[in-house]
Amino acid sequence: MVKSYKARGIVLHTLKYGDSSQVACLLTDVHGRQSYMVYKRSGLLQPMFLVELEGLENPKAEMHRFREIRAAVPLLSVPFDVRKSTLALFMAEILYRLVREVEPNSPLFEFVWRAVGDLDAASDPSAVANFHLSFMVGLSRHLGFFPGNEWSPGHWFDIREGLFTPIQPHGDHFSRENAALLANLMDVATSPDQSDPPPFRLNRSQRTDFLNAMLSYFGYHLDAVRDIRSVDILREVF
Repeated sequence: MVKSYKARGIVLHTLKYGDSSQVACLLTDVHGRQSYMVYKRSGLLQPMFLVELEGLENPKAEMHRFREIRAAVPLLSVPFDVRKSTLALFMAEILYRLVREVEPNSPLFEFVWRAVGDLDAASDPSAVANFHLSFMVGLSRHLGFFPGNEWSPGHWFDIREGLFTPIQPHGDHFSRENAALLANLMDVATSPDQSDPPPFRLNRSQRTDFLNAMLSYFGYHLDAVRDIRSVDILREVF
């Protein structure tokens, strides 16, 4: 029996299927990650677009379908700003690679939903340039490997243990500079008002170095992060 349901969704990925159809993967608030067969292509199915939908679930079919889909929050800058659209592409891909659960995860969904709104509203160039770094630190909190202790000046960060340490680890670790930046971004991630721009500015080299460290941290815990293709575009833009 076909069942209908209403949901909010965040577009993560689309794949062409035949001449006029496509498969869309969304993170939803009621069914976690879900794939939908779409028989008529829609301009709403762009990376990180926020939608409201009425879905159809058929136990005999592998994928859900849309009965109706519409924009939940029209994005005013992400689709038109190359820097923000690049960030949205990266955010969508990392979520597509890492989030596999088909059960609802309200804290994760609300974090991502709010992050898209914050990106769309961001106007400070430094906040935009560092947005993906803040997002990754916040995401680690919802994926279960947020750093487990507090930073102190001069500490390194041990990737394998997920802990700040006064002794330089022998294995993979963050430099002292990146450990300090991680601590700053942790404060942003746990702040009641996460829309505030991070209170720091980074040059391209610092930003790339920290991104590489975070990718190593994610990669240690989740191998799928090694397949993120949009990283190369991200490094070129930022």
